[in-house]
Amino acid sequence: MAVAITTAWAGAFVAPRPASAATVDTGAWYVLVNRHSGKALDVYDLATHDGARITQWARNDGAWQQWRFVDSGGGHYRLLSRHSGKVLDVYGFSTEDRAPIVQWADHNGVNQQFRLADSDGGHVRLINRNSGKAVDVLDHSTADGAQVVQYTDLGGANQQWRLVKVDDSGTPPASYPNPGVVTGDIGVHDPSMVKRPEGGYLTAYTGRGLPLKTSGDRTAFRNAGAAFPDGTPWTGPYTPGNPDLWAPDLSYHIGRYYLYYSASTFGSNHSAIFLATSSSGASGTWTNHGPVIESRTSDDFNAIDPNLIVDDQGRWWLSFGSFWSGIKLVRLDPATGLRSDGTMRAIAGRGGGAIEAPYMFKHGSYYYLYVSFDLCCRGASSTYRVMVGRSASPVGPFLDRDGVPMTDGGGTEVLAGHGGVHGPGHQAVLADTDGDVLVYHYYADNGASLLGINYLGYDDAGWPYVH
Repeated sequence: MAVAITTAWAGAFVAPRPASAATVDTGAWYVLVNRHSGKALDVYDLATHDGARITQWARNDGAWQQWRFVDSGGGHYRLLSRHSGKVLDVYGFSTEDRAPIVQWADHNGVNQQFRLADSDGGHVRLINRNSGKAVDVLDHSTADGAQVVQYTDLGGANQQWRLVKVDDSGTPPASYPNPGVVTGDIGVHDPSMVKRPEGGYLTAYTGRGLPLKTSGDRTAFRNAGAAFPDGTPWTGPYTPGNPDLWAPDLSYHIGRYYLYYSASTFGSNHSAIFLATSSSGASGTWTNHGPVIESRTSDDFNAIDPNLIVDDQGRWWLSFGSFWSGIKLVRLDPATGLRSDGTMRAIAGRGGGAIEAPYMFKHGSYYYLYVSFDLCCRGASSTYRVMVGRSASPVGPFLDRDGVPMTDGGGTEVLAGHGGVHGPGHQAVLADTDGDVLVYHYYADNGASLLGINYLGYDDAGWPYVH
């Protein structure tokens, strides 16, 4: 299914947006993401009173994690909470290391004023005007609720913050945007992308041995071999005549990369989903752990197009499926990554029609189930389009914007073909420091299958859109 073409699309730029002292927008709201922990500056427990603790917490873009820079003059700013209307404050005008950062009514005191000192990689340090010390996550903690304090400016990653501007319009664009600019080796089909803990990005996609690409900035990509450069003889019973493997799902958990992938042939549901893991993600380092689930010609489902999600309770779920009776969900054992019980749930379907490529993603209070409707793999004649529904639970029920269950064919369109972009689909969602991004493939006019990346926004009702 994979093709390899090197082309750039001149659309909206989608490399992570840098933030710096020179570019802060006093009319915008920002989420401040700590470089060390990846968590956001947060008003603890949604407090509104003076003296409430400021902590770090997993990013959710709530109003209690949104801040506006209010100009105090002389290159200093007050950081105003959207939730409480109060500002960041060094408690008691302290000049000591470890003095707590709290919120307080805005009196424009020097203990409430901060300048932005640039660090590398688009990060900044917040230096208090009164003490000259930096806003710091205490003891380099990575835990939710960890205290934010001031400390001598050491330039540490726990003192560095990325300023992520919140898309505050709540209004989708009038037409679908073109894919953002990507360069280098961007020929992919069924892409999945993960951010690496050491920085940069790793992508896996359909092809012989599961080919890989890497990028340092989410814009320029290069080939990086294949997960299994010596082939996958164990998948032979499911891939007669064509050893290509399909639709890998790439993620990172507990110090390891996880790769769920499909073995099948066109038009057949004699298929299987396998699991492999690697500590580095590099070509040739992957260990196969065998099949997770199999479908036979006598079954009413198709075991391809896997996607792993870990829910808020730490439970592991694998969604999968294509045509037949639609999208299914099974529970996995986190200790092994393999199936934990015999229960299979139906979460989306079109009465045997064209639906596949599930991808589940948590944003705010909802689990969003993205799928691809209609027909793939026909070059510029492809009619793939990205659809979505949402639920408060990973097991559903998933409803579209109009309240139609996805098990009854429901789905709200997020992206479809337009202009020279044909059949966009087999999507994945990446939560990055500069916002959520949609990763997908599309076909160019010449039939080449290429990497597409766009930002995702959320409208006033919480429904995603591309921009």
